[in-house]
Amino acid sequence: MGKKLLLKNAHIEGIRYFETYRKHGGYEAAEKALKMKPEEILEEVKTSGLRGRGGAGFPTGMKWSFLAKPEGVPRHLVVNADESEPGTFKDRYLMEFLPHLLIEGMLISSYTLGSNTSYIYIRGEYSWIPDILEEAIEEAKAAGFLGKNILGTGYDLEIYVQRGGGAYICGEETALLESLEGRRGNPRLKPPFPAVKGLWERPTVVNNVESIAAVVPIIEIGGAEYAKIGVGRSTGTKLISACGNINKPGVYEIDMTITVEEFIYSDEYCGGIPNGKKLKACIPGGSSVPIVPANLLLKTINGEPRYMNYESLADGGFATGTMMGSGGFIVLDEDQCVVNHTMTLARFYNHESCGQCTPCREGTGWMYKILKKIEKGEGKMEDIDLLWDIQRKIEGNTICPLGDAAAWPVAAAIRHFRDEFEWHVNNPELSQTQNYGIANYADPIPAVSNS
Repeated sequence: MGKKLLLKNAHIEGIRYFETYRKHGGYEAAEKALKMKPEEILEEVKTSGLRGRGGAGFPTGMKWSFLAKPEGVPRHLVVNADESEPGTFKDRYLMEFLPHLLIEGMLISSYTLGSNTSYIYIRGEYSWIPDILEEAIEEAKAAGFLGKNILGTGYDLEIYVQRGGGAYICGEETALLESLEGRRGNPRLKPPFPAVKGLWERPTVVNNVESIAAVVPIIEIGGAEYAKIGVGRSTGTKLISACGNINKPGVYEIDMTITVEEFIYSDEYCGGIPNGKKLKACIPGGSSVPIVPANLLLKTINGEPRYMNYESLADGGFATGTMMGSGGFIVLDEDQCVVNHTMTLARFYNHESCGQCTPCREGTGWMYKILKKIEKGEGKMEDIDLLWDIQRKIEGNTICPLGDAAAWPVAAAIRHFRDEFEWHVNNPELSQTQNYGIANYADPIPAVSNS
């Protein structure tokens, strides 16, 4: 059984309420932190090696250290709960069942950053969760852990919940801040970065739900002990949202030392693929990271086991690897159609593009139309090359990473599954009644170029 830090009490009935949470050690880390100096907490977070759990994996302590501290200017912590990445639902689980873990993490983090007013910006579709969070906030305030003069320390903190409008683009931190200020959620040009000019042009730190929740066990056990869990720069535990063709979909907490094969097939985690089907492919980190075939998912190009951590999943770059991303682990069995799957993702990114950047606004729509054409049996061989060319012109040419998020799935699908695209073109009628199948996607393959 893997080590649990965030979900260790998730099985306890009533853990979402303050009384039960407190009874099982809740807010003890906050009490400990409020007796420390903010710079001491920052050092613990740095020592822990905690990396942002929202997708980018940037060191959290380093991000906090960038926060500007001009005299007399308020600072803010904003929790990014706009969990809109397809295949990702771990933050929803934390907020729904362990809201006080997030609030305790916010208290510690806000105290460290010098924020007296902090915000949770939550995805619009999570319509029932703001009520849970607001109830937990009121409970914490009634117990003296929020509001004025918390525990007699002289530190004040108010936390507010802001419901988003249901826009994927607001998962990008500057678009989120624009929306929080009451404007259309368009990403900002950077610099200046939010750490210098963020919410209402004040220094701001934006971190996702899991990142802030992880601060609690870091203070509980210490940064050095936290860093001992995991491997290399993949320290601590990581929440994984597992879904698709698996027997046991759900949220799992792993310590990043297990192999991908163990995660998919062991009874402790996903429990294997239903009905004895074979593994065809997987998207390990949410819909925006590159899809990989089974042969590159279970082993690296060098034939070594692939592990569930940042470095191992990225081994080989995009040519033969992928990303940990947000931990949205989507499994595809032999009956799944990669062309159809890629078309669905392209439709999503086209719909969610804010339209600010031409390559993204026009390119995502173009990719969707071409993929739809191929999927309907109306494609031509040159359409595959056109798709490749379009995604290359989108990647790296937009203000925010949504353009990259739209381009990477298409690039990876063509790179690894080009034979399936060609089959759709060469067999237009047959492709409407059956899928290509697994072909050679589970066989060992030679090194792949970076082209």
